[in-house]
Amino acid sequence: MDSLTGKVAVVTGGSRGIGLALASALVTRGASVAIAGLDGDRLRQAAAVLERAACGAGVEALQADVRDYAQAERLVEMAVRRFGGLDILVNNAGIGRFAPVAETTPDDWRSMIETNLTGVFHCCHAAIPHLRRRGGGWIFNVSSLSGVNPFAGAAGYCATKAGLNAFSEALMQELRHDDIRVSYVLPGSVSTGFGGSGSADWKLAPEDVAQVVVDLIAHPRRSLPSRVEIRPSKPPRK
Repeated sequence: MDSLTGKVAVVTGGSRGIGLALASALVTRGASVAIAGLDGDRLRQAAAVLERAACGAGVEALQADVRDYAQAERLVEMAVRRFGGLDILVNNAGIGRFAPVAETTPDDWRSMIETNLTGVFHCCHAAIPHLRRRGGGWIFNVSSLSGVNPFAGAAGYCATKAGLNAFSEALMQELRHDDIRVSYVLPGSVSTGFGGSGSADWKLAPEDVAQVVVDLIAHPRRSLPSRVEIRPSKPPRK
């Protein structure tokens, strides 16, 4: 499926990094895309980039905090009103607060849980009726290899991604007979500056993760790759 003409997507955390790469991959294939985030200026800049790349499709930038259900619901409703429906939901919004448990503040713990896990629930809950109305669609949850390979100094972040993996597996089983295909992608190190890690030639590019998502959309309907792990091919030797 090279063309996504007529399809409508919502991408959370869509103003930079993996989210912007995902939105770009979708609009260049003809989908209309609504990106969401917290920073209005960054959203407008990202929308300008996407509009230049769009192949006749629409682009909308919507400020929303997915931690709040009302805002997540409004995000989905506004995208549906703007473009006439919803076919693809990409839950990419996420944050990381990296510190030992003894040094992690309750506020940092709460913000990770509410963004990385509760925010995904909010968006899925708001989107599912619209996906069913279209007769099916796709939900992609951007997780992390840290959800299956926890490491010290990131207990809260790893816990949210492990929870997201379990949520995604259960959701896939609930929705598969509605022709709503749920997949979750577990990237390793990505060159985005997330968590202060900076860039490096050996890391994945955000476009690598976006390629996984468009490949999953194009996958034959008879099979469902529900979980995809993607990692740098040649990380530094330890």
